[in-house]
Amino acid sequence: MRRGWWATLALGLLRLCLAQANFAPHFFDNGVGSTNGNMALFSLPEDTPVGSHVYTLNGTDPEGDPISYHISFDPSARSVFSVDPTFGNITLVEELDREREDEIEAVISISDGLNLVAEKVVILVTDANDEAPRFIQEPYVVLVPEDIPAGSSIFKVHAVDRDTGSGGSVTYFLQNLHSPFAVDRHSGVLRLQPEATLDYERSRTHYITVVAKDGGGRFHGADVVFSATTTVTVNVEDVQDMAPVFVGTPYYGYVYEDTLPGSEVLKVVAMDGDRGKPNRIIYSLMNGSDGAFEINETSGDISVRQSPAQLQREVYELHVQVTEISPVGSPAAQAIVPVTIRIVDLNNHPPTFYGESGPQNRFELSMNEHPPQGEILRGLKITVNDSDQGANAKFNLQLVGARGIFRVVPQTVLNEAQVTIIVENSAAIDFEKSKVLTFKLLAVEVNTPEKFSSTADVVIQLLDTNDNVPKFNSHYYVARIPENAPGGSSVVAVTAVDPDTGHWGEVKYSIYGTGADLFLIHPSTGLIYTQPWASLDAEATARYNFFVKAEDMEGKYSVAEVFITLSDVNDHCPQFGNSIQKKTMVLGTPVKIEAIDEDAEEPNNLVDYSITHAEPANVFDIDAHTGEIWLKNSIRSLDALHNITPGRDCIWSLEVQAKDRGSPSFSTTALLKIDITDAETLSRSPMAAFLIQTKDNPMKAVGVLAGTMATVVAITVLISTATFWRNKKSNKVLPVRRVVRKRSTPAPRTIRIEWLKSKSAKAATKLVLKEKPPNENCNNNSPESSLLPRAPALPPPPSMAPSTGAAHWTVPTVSGSLTPQQSQPPPNPKTIGSPVQSTLISELKQKFEKKSMHSKAYF
Repeated sequence: MRRGWWATLALGLLRLCLAQANFAPHFFDNGVGSTNGNMALFSLPEDTPVGSHVYTLNGTDPEGDPISYHISFDPSARSVFSVDPTFGNITLVEELDREREDEIEAVISISDGLNLVAEKVVILVTDANDEAPRFIQEPYVVLVPEDIPAGSSIFKVHAVDRDTGSGGSVTYFLQNLHSPFAVDRHSGVLRLQPEATLDYERSRTHYITVVAKDGGGRFHGADVVFSATTTVTVNVEDVQDMAPVFVGTPYYGYVYEDTLPGSEVLKVVAMDGDRGKPNRIIYSLMNGSDGAFEINETSGDISVRQSPAQLQREVYELHVQVTEISPVGSPAAQAIVPVTIRIVDLNNHPPTFYGESGPQNRFELSMNEHPPQGEILRGLKITVNDSDQGANAKFNLQLVGARGIFRVVPQTVLNEAQVTIIVENSAAIDFEKSKVLTFKLLAVEVNTPEKFSSTADVVIQLLDTNDNVPKFNSHYYVARIPENAPGGSSVVAVTAVDPDTGHWGEVKYSIYGTGADLFLIHPSTGLIYTQPWASLDAEATARYNFFVKAEDMEGKYSVAEVFITLSDVNDHCPQFGNSIQKKTMVLGTPVKIEAIDEDAEEPNNLVDYSITHAEPANVFDIDAHTGEIWLKNSIRSLDALHNITPGRDCIWSLEVQAKDRGSPSFSTTALLKIDITDAETLSRSPMAAFLIQTKDNPMKAVGVLAGTMATVVAITVLISTATFWRNKKSNKVLPVRRVVRKRSTPAPRTIRIEWLKSKSAKAATKLVLKEKPPNENCNNNSPESSLLPRAPALPPPPSMAPSTGAAHWTVPTVSGSLTPQQSQPPPNPKTIGSPVQSTLISELKQKFEKKSMHSKAYF
């Protein structure tokens, strides 16, 4: 029984230990090419973008506990990756560069909270084509002898690409395909083309552009090829490969009658064709001299050894040899040139110019500018002579540097002639362009091999004449001055220039024209200024236009136009037509006031309006820009007006102001009185409405009345003329006054007369405007009542028979007199209320009455 107990105890302890044991987690090893596991044999391209998810750590825990992932790096290395501890996602956080770091060491770990398992991994960084070839040991300068054989190697360039594979392989080629050089595409060796040669004398330096290109590869998902260029400078070294060269060939020499033995005839010049390192040269005569000539071996001077009388031939053909001497002193390359020497016994005198005192090579003359075309320069006494005889004395004359201004006569001379110079282009002989004309007379032999010649300078001093007109620097002058400029103020300065000199160039200024009255001009300086007494006014005349004349001493002149504009100054205040104005206002329709500012320009003539005082106030509004006055929106009827005014009377007096916008600003005020009526009242009587509307403009009523009368007169004249011609044709004479016989029943006549009277009375009565008695509370205390006289009252119209059935009606209005009337008893409805209206209506009634009486005469 004891043994069974111990066995049971041991088995329980074993079970307890197994229950408390915790096994460590571990990574999965998924092998090469896998993107999850333990990063074993993992590689990554160097052009992988930063922030890319590149790998996933994957592992497990035997007990199934939650696990976390970690990655760490050596403290001296960059932390290239970061890991999500929960999911194991590894992200690239630093840019990769295989050329700087081709592998990355890191420690990855997995933990279940109790156990931590770490592994050291190496991540390989694979190459991408991200590097361009780079030439080393630049710059490239090569010295090559010009006699290098064709196809020879002259230099080797070398470029390095740090990439691997095809991206790191470099090939070479030349940018210029037509170069005398070639390059080996693999080694970079430069060679001279197989059939090319170098020549120092033609080109001393060659510039070769070599391009190095890699084999291409992938970079950021695309196929790219990088290249680099360099320049190889090839300096050609000169070698002795050129023969001497003569300069100035062909060579001709002459021996004259007076030539002495030992005199130099001519000189030959040669130089080494190799200019880089020239050899010393020596001269020698080969043949043809017959001992008559010799040459200096170092200078090349050929001299005659005998006198001209001893020479046996007229022409000697010599051959001169030049030989190079090498640095070691031995003869090298040679060259030969022919030399012709003529023996001349006659043509030993060139043409010579003579003046009055003998041989002369300079002639001077003074003359006025612009001489007539074809004029001879008589001040020049020139003779030309050649002392030789025959063909040797024949020569041509010509002018050099005359530019077609002059011509010479004669042009061909034998022995001797008088030289005449004639004006060819008068316009070019201008003192203002050139004060001195200089040219040469050239005499050249015609038929001689020597072509002897001589020259003489001709200097002509030009004298100025008055050949120019003063010219203004502008055709127009525009000026602007303020209108309040005082008299004598400067306006504008005009300038005219006369290129002539002396007193010919003096300019005198004057002005003329309709606008020049208020201005003066300084005759010498051209300054235009206002008259001392001038008072400018932009409102009267804003612009002046006149002409300015610039005249020289002989009266030659030119003209320019002057435009002067006056700048407006705010010197006028706005003005109303009358200091007291009256207006009639219909409800709902504004009235308008207007003030005129006589200033010429804005803003000085822009007027703003305002109401400065009104009794009662708060009844009217005014448009500040147009001057329109209207009732406030709250007032829409005459009853509303009566309720506002104490005493129920409505004589409105407003003080209005007109103010301009100038600086400083001016203003003026006026008293405005307004009569107000409504449209309904106006519609009942057209005549009353017309009189009210024309109350503010009496001339309109007068115009209408005058038009009516003219029409009546015209019709009367037409009727009378027609009647006259009709009676004349019928030879009948009508009585002046028509005889009316009494009828048996006179009643119709009475009725007709009464009817005419009634019609006349009706027509006149329609024009009667009844006014209410003036209110004592409406502006009766205004000072204008004592200042303005009242129009005398007209007598009442003649009484007429009442018209049966015709209702008498009047138009009620609000009084709008300019001056308040004295208190008086209410007038009879048939009397006239306003003096102006009374006058108009009285005249109309009298006309109707006259017409009635004239009609009565026919009955």
